[in-house]
Amino acid sequence: MKNIWWQTKGEGNCHLVLLHGWGLNAQVWDCITPQLSSHFILHLVDLPGYGRSEGFGALTLAEMTEQVLAHAPQQAIWLGWSMGGLVASQLALQAPERVSALVTVASSPCFSAQETWPGIKPEILAGFQHQLSEDFQRTVERFLALQTLGTETARQDARLLKNSVLSLDMPSTEVLNGGLEILKTVDLREELGALAMPFLRLYGHLDGLVPRKIVPLLDEMWPQSESVIFPKAAHAPFVSHPAQFCEALLALKARLV
Repeated sequence: MKNIWWQTKGEGNCHLVLLHGWGLNAQVWDCITPQLSSHFILHLVDLPGYGRSEGFGALTLAEMTEQVLAHAPQQAIWLGWSMGGLVASQLALQAPERVSALVTVASSPCFSAQETWPGIKPEILAGFQHQLSEDFQRTVERFLALQTLGTETARQDARLLKNSVLSLDMPSTEVLNGGLEILKTVDLREELGALAMPFLRLYGHLDGLVPRKIVPLLDEMWPQSESVIFPKAAHAPFVSHPAQFCEALLALKARLV
């Protein structure tokens, strides 16, 4: 039976939906939900096939977005981290009337490196797909370690991410491969240029998966959006720098209400 896990908590007049990244689940937000729940009605979601959202196989980005949208509030700020940023972005394209603002965190409209576009080399993503079938847990742990590399609290941050994965059943290899396929093939650069709602992009200066070189390229491509780079953060700025991260969200909310 297909079942999306969705938890609502917090208070206020502003809904905020939080979408996690590849391999993880909504537990990853535990480090910031106490600070945010007094300012927002939070919606914590396990993406289809991840965490407690069971019964799903590999989905396309559009299919995953449809599943999430079916459970969503009528209007909210949508925040997506890494692969979750693609889901939030696709949702903003499919149902703009449901999105009061879009926030992407350590995310790229095109994760795969191309000739004039910085990103993850396709052979690295293909390598992860191959390794998943051989050593499932080690591949996920290696990916998590890459997300905190270079930060002052790298070990502690990697442990937090790992704990959020291991606290629940691991996604199936099929689901994880489907997620890697999304990271490998999706390109939303052109479409997102037409978005009219407030659009905030948050990055880590030390991120090895979403290179900071994309920031000025997208600043030029999407002049209607705003970018913030956290100087000492890597791929998970909400883990390494929770106070500054929450400040950026509260500043966005102040502009909306």
